[in-house]
Amino acid sequence: MNLQIALLLGQDGITNGAIYALLALSILLVFTVTRILLIPQGEFVTYGALTMAALQAGQPTALVWLLLALTLADCAMDLLDATRANRGFRFPRRIVLKLAYALALVGLVRTLPLAELPMALQALLTLALVVPLGPQIYRLAFQPLASASSLVLLIVSIAVHVAMVGIALLLFGPEGARTAPFSEASLTLGPVTFNSQTLWVIAVSLAMIIGLFLFFERSLYGKALRATAVNRLGARLMGISPNLAGKATFALATFIGALSGILIAPITTLYFDSGFVISLKGFVGAIIGGLVSYPVAALGALGVGLIEAFSMFWASTYKEIIVFTLIIPFLLWRSLTSRHLEDDE
Repeated sequence: MNLQIALLLGQDGITNGAIYALLALSILLVFTVTRILLIPQGEFVTYGALTMAALQAGQPTALVWLLLALTLADCAMDLLDATRANRGFRFPRRIVLKLAYALALVGLVRTLPLAELPMALQALLTLALVVPLGPQIYRLAFQPLASASSLVLLIVSIAVHVAMVGIALLLFGPEGARTAPFSEASLTLGPVTFNSQTLWVIAVSLAMIIGLFLFFERSLYGKALRATAVNRLGARLMGISPNLAGKATFALATFIGALSGILIAPITTLYFDSGFVISLKGFVGAIIGGLVSYPVAALGALGVGLIEAFSMFWASTYKEIIVFTLIIPFLLWRSLTSRHLEDDE
């Protein structure tokens, strides 16, 4: 170990930690608003990365058919709710918009020269394909059970994760994929050379964190989500729909996951089942924040990335064990310092 190696490991740790911080913030956001531990958050990362790789290879990604199928199921649920409404049947106009959006993406994916598109348009098309999956999954899997216990929601979350891994194997195959970097430029600072992709990851992560802060502190919708997180019943009495808050939260978490996949795809090869380990490391950061504090969760995720990077040098065989063992002291500390209230029978 010397200074140059330490700086290189620090660069890798900060890069990974920035991604883990985004995932930790999205996991924390979903949990505070909906009480759902979003186990399949990592699947959105792999879906984003593998979809981007398919577009760059010029292959019409099969993900668009999954989007269409979930859209049809979502529309069927909306029709069912409309028929059960006490005020009489009214055709939900949003069904037309949902179907038009899904069919438009089918047409674009089947007709556009995907491999010849600029990388920015490929990234936008990837986000357009992946982000709607989040609200649809919430609508189909979690919204009917929104009032269930946290344990039931956790079981459903695990089931959704298992299903998404199997669907990813069906859609993308068992082979790994890596995308082209955004640019080939590099920045040299003393003994360390930062490649452009590392700078992209850090810059976009900082922009997302600042954007999330401004969204929750300055915008009306952000304050509505915060109100739902503090008191669901009170938010409902004030006219804030918990269902809309859940869909918006899942959409934001899906956007963060897909964007993270696009950012790290040029750095590492991702497979259909790579998302679980990535999301677990973000979950460690969220646990460090106590599933409450956004700044502490982000700092904890950054620490996870640094510890993982240095563990690869000192004990590469045990780096995963070292990272996940970090949960134990924080869980003990939270257990010993928090007050426990017995639930009334």
